[in-house]
Amino acid sequence: MRGRIKLKRDYYAGALMVVLGVGAAIVGSGYKFGTLARMGPGFMPVVLGVMLAFVGLLIAGTALASSEPDDAKFMPDNPQWFGWLCIIAGPVLFIILGEYGGMIPAVFVCVFVCALGDKSGTYKSSAILAFGVTVFGVLLFHYFLGIPFPLLRGVNL
Repeated sequence: MRGRIKLKRDYYAGALMVVLGVGAAIVGSGYKFGTLARMGPGFMPVVLGVMLAFVGLLIAGTALASSEPDDAKFMPDNPQWFGWLCIIAGPVLFIILGEYGGMIPAVFVCVFVCALGDKSGTYKSSAILAFGVTVFGVLLFHYFLGIPFPLLRGVNL
């Protein structure tokens, strides 16, 4: 067994990222690429795909250099179902609240619920994180980039 490379969880994660990144780059290369000043529809998929593949290679490379023991199994004995539920519920709530409430409640609730999935998080830390991300998101997407997503449905801000 000595000298033999055992597969770790990070290898699988890195390989998945490489496959997805290369796939995005291949699909994006079928569109007009453009230049940095005048980006075509294929520019972002290709660039992000290459970046994702590079990060995947880094993740797999750090697993190769790691001296930690190999993972014996992929699922822990007691999976954190509450965390999984929070992470899945966050985007679902974003979609619902984005449609009926607007950007501010959608972003706040999405981040708050997802942050509650962290077993070391508290309601206070989740609320502070949600508030900060909401303020940053509103400034960036609504005011700076001008994304047509109403801040609050039914209220003109």
